[in-house]
Amino acid sequence: MTLIELQNRIKQRLQETAQELFGVLLQQISAETPPKPELGDLAFPVSFELAKLIKQSTGTKVAPRAIAEQLKEKLSADEEISRIEVAGAGYLNIFFDRAKLLSVFAAVSPPAIEATSESDASRPKQMVEHTSINPNKAAHIGHVRNAVLGDTFVRILKAAGNDVEVQNYIDNTGVQVADVVLGFTHIEQMTLDEIKNLDRSLPEDRPFDYYCWDLYTRVGLFYRDGDPNGQPNPDKLKLRTDILHALEEGNNPTAELADYVATRNVECILDTMERLGIRYDLLARESEILHLHFWDRAFQLMKSSGVIRLETEGKHKGCWVMPFESHTGTDEHEADKIIVRSNGTVTYTGKDIAYQLWKLGHLGLDFNYKPFRKYPDGHVAWVTTTEPNSKVLPEVPRPNFGGGVTVYNVIDSRQSYPQEIVARGVAALVPELGRSASVHLAYEMVALSPSACAELGIELSNEDRAKPYIEMSGRKGLGVKADDLIDRLESDALREVEARHPDLTAEEKAATANEIAVGALRYFLLKFTRNSVIAFDFKEALSFEGETGPYCQYAAVRANSIFRKLDRASHLAAEKLIEGAGGNAEIREQVAQALSGEAGTEIWSLVMLAERFDEVVAQCAASAEPANLAKYTFNLARAFNLFYHRHRIIAEEDLTKKAVLITAADIARRQLTSALATLGITVPERM
Repeated sequence: MTLIELQNRIKQRLQETAQELFGVLLQQISAETPPKPELGDLAFPVSFELAKLIKQSTGTKVAPRAIAEQLKEKLSADEEISRIEVAGAGYLNIFFDRAKLLSVFAAVSPPAIEATSESDASRPKQMVEHTSINPNKAAHIGHVRNAVLGDTFVRILKAAGNDVEVQNYIDNTGVQVADVVLGFTHIEQMTLDEIKNLDRSLPEDRPFDYYCWDLYTRVGLFYRDGDPNGQPNPDKLKLRTDILHALEEGNNPTAELADYVATRNVECILDTMERLGIRYDLLARESEILHLHFWDRAFQLMKSSGVIRLETEGKHKGCWVMPFESHTGTDEHEADKIIVRSNGTVTYTGKDIAYQLWKLGHLGLDFNYKPFRKYPDGHVAWVTTTEPNSKVLPEVPRPNFGGGVTVYNVIDSRQSYPQEIVARGVAALVPELGRSASVHLAYEMVALSPSACAELGIELSNEDRAKPYIEMSGRKGLGVKADDLIDRLESDALREVEARHPDLTAEEKAATANEIAVGALRYFLLKFTRNSVIAFDFKEALSFEGETGPYCQYAAVRANSIFRKLDRASHLAAEKLIEGAGGNAEIREQVAQALSGEAGTEIWSLVMLAERFDEVVAQCAASAEPANLAKYTFNLARAFNLFYHRHRIIAEEDLTKKAVLITAADIARRQLTSALATLGITVPERM
């Protein structure tokens, strides 16, 4: 039994007791963690709510403290509860039987963080779309925040017991892809075969997505070249429009060239994300939304239901728009309500509504699918295609994609209003879904600290050096490629590993440096709440002190080192003794004594903090805020480090106390490892 299961059992007992004593049905019961262990392990303010309900139903005024006293008598019989105190005006403070519960917690198997790839039809499917990088160039640090947030939220949902489908939307017919296609065809004058030859000839340190990064910057200059005010040339912009039309129509040389460019960039981006432990179930391509008539179906549904209307006058004449009131009372967001432009092209918002309807199982159409990448562990990332499903190899079983009950879209905060329009559009078409079925996981941008810019060789003006952070721009070429960032973190971590462990092989040093670098990056991007602007700094992220990934990893490494040094006989003896505390009164009393007093209470506090992992996961799943799990992980690591410094575990001579220390350390390392895994962070063998 876990702590959260025990909490739920006590809540159920409280509901039953309230019904029995007062004839009142409690819908929800909240539990609180007292600020100090001497105030108990759990506190329930339920008496205050009951006092209100009793007065409403009977007209009788009963003091919350009197209610708490009656509840106390009924609950005290539970074997896991040592005693109950009524505090203040009516709080129920629960004190657990520490020895009994320690034996219970010690017997709990580690939670399975990674859910199986097979969907469980008995559980409603949660769908998370994240990363969704325009496939026109290499990923940058802003994309990494999106991917790390999304991937961690997926892990949180899975750890909370949910069936989750992970999607990465590939906008392979949009403006950014059209721009890089223009770069290849009009600036470099290259054919598809020449692009393929170029791709094969590129050096390992400048892959295809890096080449497209530089080309995309040149396209931005190409549009403005020759204009004294730096404004785009209308004739050159028309080239982009022509390419966009060709991409939307498909089955033409321009679309074929664009498909190669976009696919190669997706392959490179997946390589980058694999370095961070990030994978996907489905790559949903925008081209199929158009070519498989998803958009046509959604367009007809919106027109027939009156969700959109054709503007016949004004500045949006000829456009199909969604006639919602303005977001701000100004024209700032008016363009976001346009679904089809006057030139006939579909906006992002329109295609997103079609895609969202499919994700929620209310479009009436489905994609065709084929495997895109099979990983060494057997996981398959699928991609949508216009090819018939019958061409898929039968030995590769395909999951049933789509049909989720809730869709989480991880998209930066600048897209908040378009996301609101999508949610409104879907809710207007399918009222039974409501807007709550579409959740926007918004986040703020990632910038660089001036010192990070200096370390990456980015030249700054004196004015920029005085700024707290430096914003990036892909069109201006000012940015940090994700792979460059990971490489630099690995290089810095490798120097630390080589200094601490010169005896390791080169492969072991590189593997450890990679685990530390990935842990540092993921934790740094997760410890800030989603509405915080992040200024990335190498020194801060890689520090072994303070609230960092390496600090948390180091605590887990320390915990593991205890059990490497501990002989098997001592470990088994500790397990047997603590197991005996569950049923043997004499042993339970000895263990209870070891868990009493100031030192024992400190050990018990560590155990209770570790056992709150499931509760924290459930809260993070409900709030969609991974930062809370990062904070919990740091607090648990800090508590374990304090425990490690204050107690001589292996050298302890008192067998009962030694068993208690070993068990507490084992529970802490198990939960710390699980918390780190849920953050997508592994524990190195040594640091």
